[in-house]
Amino acid sequence: MRIGILTGGGDCPGLNAAIRAVVRKALASGHEIVGIRNGWKGLMSLDTFPLDLNNISGILPRGGTILGTSRTNPYKHPDGEKKILENLENEKIDVIVAIGGEDTLSVAYKLHKAGVNVVGIPKTIDNDVRGTDYSIGFDTAVNIAMEAIDRVHTTAESHNRVAVVEVMGRHTGWIALYSGLAGGADVILIPEKPFDIDQVCKIIEKRHARGKNFSIVVVAEGAKFKVEEHVDKDGTLIVQDLRVDEFGHVRLGGIGNLVADQIEKRTGMEARATILGHIQRGGSPTAFDRILATRFGVKAVELINERKFGVMTALQGSEIVEVDLYEVVGGLKTVNPELFEIAEVFFG
Repeated sequence: MRIGILTGGGDCPGLNAAIRAVVRKALASGHEIVGIRNGWKGLMSLDTFPLDLNNISGILPRGGTILGTSRTNPYKHPDGEKKILENLENEKIDVIVAIGGEDTLSVAYKLHKAGVNVVGIPKTIDNDVRGTDYSIGFDTAVNIAMEAIDRVHTTAESHNRVAVVEVMGRHTGWIALYSGLAGGADVILIPEKPFDIDQVCKIIEKRHARGKNFSIVVVAEGAKFKVEEHVDKDGTLIVQDLRVDEFGHVRLGGIGNLVADQIEKRTGMEARATILGHIQRGGSPTAFDRILATRFGVKAVELINERKFGVMTALQGSEIVEVDLYEVVGGLKTVNPELFEIAEVFFG
């Protein structure tokens, strides 16, 4: 079979490891494989190139993606689906391996319904893809954020400051919760639970009263202030601007500065914000992400060999399994409330 492979959405460490695994397993299985540049955009414009052992050599530890990526949604372009179907036929591509998050996989699902053979691989530092315990890139992002919290911890203690660390995650708090727990944060603010800024300040003041003159607050970029229920039950997202991408997403960011400002005003303690931003999605993948990506890549080709399409590889427990794409799209995997309740035991 002739297999096309693409990476869509935001980049993350581990993508190249997945590409490498797909190529090596596909070639060993007697398939031909082509790379598609810049996600669905490359499939609409037919920007492809052959993949072999030479051009995947040495990419395992590299961050980013040798295929390039974009946030292109073909269903937002005139005749986008038609162009893709025509290009697949003209290039005699039999199956697509789509590596991406919820947006990329939602397009894959629509194309599958249109008759395209598709196998998905979940990647996102946000870890919000349903059906899998972990996605490629999450473990690396958590470790980067944890290390940043460790470093901020020492300077906050030296200067008797409140350090507010803003991490990514969009509408879920996986990165904030895991990195905050691992980094010993005193407060963790996640989108799934709008926060009361007065309660946050009380925790900090309680620490101060027992002789702890510094605190660490980890806040997810999509966290919301809790306001009066009759005004807005869930508060308002803090955004950098009101522009949206082709999947309808705004650019989040800035909540860390607001939280630091409110803490300083209400407690009188000096508070500084650190926004990690794209540092979390750059650099080399952790061993966990390299192995997970490799296992996903091998499983994807095994599914192709078995002629199983319209599915996604997934990690459930310790096993790599397949999940139907229709079970994946249409919603996000949010933080389990019980997990956050455990974290609250360690606050303050």
